[in-house]
Amino acid sequence: MMGDPALSRRGFLAASAAAGLGMTALSGCGGDSDGGSSGTTTIEWWNISTTQPTKDVWAGLARKFEAQHPNVKVKIVQFENDAYKAKMTALIASGKLPDIFHTWGGGVLKQQVDAGLVEDLTDRTKEWADGLLPVAKEPYLVDDRVYGIPFDIGMVGFWYNKALFRKAGIATPPTTWSGFLDAVRKLKSAGITPIALAGKEKWPGMYYWAYLAMRIGGADALEKAGDDKDFTGAAFVEAGKHLRELADLQPFQKGFLGAAYSTPTGQAATVGNGRAAMELMGQWAPVVQADSGKGLGKDLGFFPFPEVEGGKGALTEVFGGGGGHALRAGAPQEAVDFLKFFASATTDRELVEKTGVLPVVPAAEDALTDPNLQAVQRQLKGATGFQLYLDQAYAPALGQEINDSVGALVTGSRSPEQVTESITQTAKEEQ
Repeated sequence: MMGDPALSRRGFLAASAAAGLGMTALSGCGGDSDGGSSGTTTIEWWNISTTQPTKDVWAGLARKFEAQHPNVKVKIVQFENDAYKAKMTALIASGKLPDIFHTWGGGVLKQQVDAGLVEDLTDRTKEWADGLLPVAKEPYLVDDRVYGIPFDIGMVGFWYNKALFRKAGIATPPTTWSGFLDAVRKLKSAGITPIALAGKEKWPGMYYWAYLAMRIGGADALEKAGDDKDFTGAAFVEAGKHLRELADLQPFQKGFLGAAYSTPTGQAATVGNGRAAMELMGQWAPVVQADSGKGLGKDLGFFPFPEVEGGKGALTEVFGGGGGHALRAGAPQEAVDFLKFFASATTDRELVEKTGVLPVVPAAEDALTDPNLQAVQRQLKGATGFQLYLDQAYAPALGQEINDSVGALVTGSRSPEQVTESITQTAKEEQ
């Protein structure tokens, strides 16, 4: 899940940043036999599920798969979100990926596919993958071919503390941007930190800019900008101005620029421990809040990103994505078997019940009982437009530039116009 995006949670680091990581993690990639008489095949599975309960649930699923396949050993390798992206950048440069690896799809996956590093799963998974939810499969299609299998789907929205909203005199969550800014002011007046933000990791701030651009220009504006390699349109400049308007209210927790997402002092914990009223995050937020902090229980609520008055975008246009798994080119059949196991109704129901993901297998939908996640699912089902995370929808360098530029906008070191110009320049350089 993107927080585990994680999920937070989205832009590859430059390859040079990963140059000093060493080769320990690179040497074990690729399924192999133990060379002995047992004929055991080891498949290496890289994922970013480092928070509980997901970490233990996934380890248990690996052991269950091994029990069903006695001649297969699953080697689990786990990283925090940003560390994972850095490691994968190094692996792409080496030309060798793990047997099974986490993917958000989009432009990042396409780059790996274009490099010939990812297995085409279209024919090897058709028998069972055709039954998965279509919207969940979209990010993993490249030229109408299947290169990844989803295990989660969802959207980004505001997760808020109902008790703190009541204390500030906010009766209902805001539905407009002006109403949202009013809510921020009320929270500050009540002595409450309105928003937690992981400023150190950049991608959580990108969510605000992306959603504002969607609400102002509509979901089509983001797609067109990516196709045209031009982000200098009015919708993107206005998005930056609105984000600066929010930042000028100083709504974030003290020290937010040094805060990570899922650490004990990070964004999720700040909300989970009741020290900030809300965060803009994906569907994994409740699990990470509870793992990093105490969790809010019944005081936790969810509302979609507000509309911008006069904008072309609708409240029903959503920004988000999910998590999936891809295979290295030439991966053994045992890796395909693991994807089938992970995408089964039995496994999906366990993931929904124990880890809070949204179901990708229709037969597992009855396992979704959490009211907040049901609200997210309803929003997804009623969506009139869908935009994948920008640092995954576009090529890695462009995604990273968006994250970095928006981060500079939040701190005031770049203007809204400079942000759009810098992003456009990077987009054109990638042509």
